[in-house]
This record gives sequence, structure tokens and C-alpha cells, in this order.
Amino acid sequence: MGSGRPGRGLRLAGWVLAPLGVTLFLGSLLTFRANYSGLTVASEGMSPTYGVGDRLFYEKVDGSQVRRGDVVLYRMPARYRDLPVLQRVVGVGGDRLVGRIDGGPITVNGKPLAEPYVRDADPVGGMPFEVTVPEDRLFMLGDNRGNSRDSRSFDDEAGGGAVPLTAVQGRIVDDVNVPVALGAAMVLGAVTGLTGAGCGLAGWLAGRRRRAPYGPPPVYTP
Repeated sequence: MGSGRPGRGLRLAGWVLAPLGVTLFLGSLLTFRANYSGLTVASEGMSPTYGVGDRLFYEKVDGSQVRRGDVVLYRMPARYRDLPVLQRVVGVGGDRLVGRIDGGPITVNGKPLAEPYVRDADPVGGMPFEVTVPEDRLFMLGDNRGNSRDSRSFDDEAGGGAVPLTAVQGRIVDDVNVPVALGAAMVLGAVTGLTGAGCGLAGWLAGRRRRAPYGPPPVYTP
């Protein structure tokens, strides 16, 4: 005869796997949502680096955490209604930027800026500029300088078209290992939780299928 109640092992597996799966799933989900999000590129302003339809991850950081060269997502309703904008940080507060139409590189504080990502190797796109970036602002340009409505287009505004740090919502992540790992952990947690729930249910059903106890012997009456 077997020892223990029927299905006990399945029930124990369920008690272990189900909470573990839920914890893993929720922990990964909350970590991802607190630190990352995704977007789909909707314009040509950042080509050839990113094209229309590309799916990207961005890390949720504020403007104080971005640096020159970062590709940033920001919102400025006064300029772009409430649409998110994807552009590259070319200058930070205090930088003196000069972009001439002679085809040479943009200079930052008198030093040429190497920009291998710029489309057609055209750093100004026919729109020369000269500006000192105010403190707490960022000078933003698209990589497709001939087809980008960026800081150059708003040089009549306070700050010379530069974007306030408070407008920044995130920074594009080129190394997607962390967000992908969090996604995989969510899937693993869901599978583990469902497996645990299945084991618990199977154990409960097995415990219900007991052999009916023997009753008193039949009584025959003549």
C-alpha cells in the first residue's frame, strides 16, 4: 500500500511553484515598467540610425542623466503638440556650438565633433547655426539633418531652441540585454506559475478520488 494521501506530492509542488512563478512574473514586470519602455519610430528624422517602423527600448531617465551623443525621447507640447520626439543630444548647458554651411563638422567649444551617424555626412543640413546652450537645457538634432525639425528650427525661442532638461522622458538603449532578460523572466514566471497551479489542481483532484469505504455487510431477509 502507498503511504500518504493521494496527490500530496503534486499539491506540494503547486504550493512551491505557484507563488514562485507569481513573484518572478510580478517582480520582472514591475522592474521593467519602472525602468524601461518601448516605442516605434514614426519619422525619418533619425535616419539612417533609426528608420520608420523600428522598435526601440528606452531607459526612463531624467535630463540630468543624459550626455552628448545620447539619443533621447522628450516631449514639448508647445512645439510638437503632445507627440514624443526622438533626437540626439549635441550640446549640453554651457556648450558653444557652431555649425557652418561649408560642409565642415559642427564644433563644440571650438573642437570638431565627430558624427559618423549623420546622414549623407551633412552635419548642418543646409541650416547653419551658432548658439551657446543655456544651463539646464539640451541642444537636440536629428541624424537626418536635412529633414529634421529640431533645435535649429526654434532659435527664436528662449534658450535658442534648446530643450529643457525637464522635457526628457528617456534615453534609447542600444544594448537590449537587460530589457530582454526581464521579458524572458516574465515569461518564465508565467510558465512556472501556471505549472504550479496545474500541479495543485491535479493534486487536489487526486485527493478527491478516494476509494469508497466498505459499508456494513448486506442483510438478507427471507
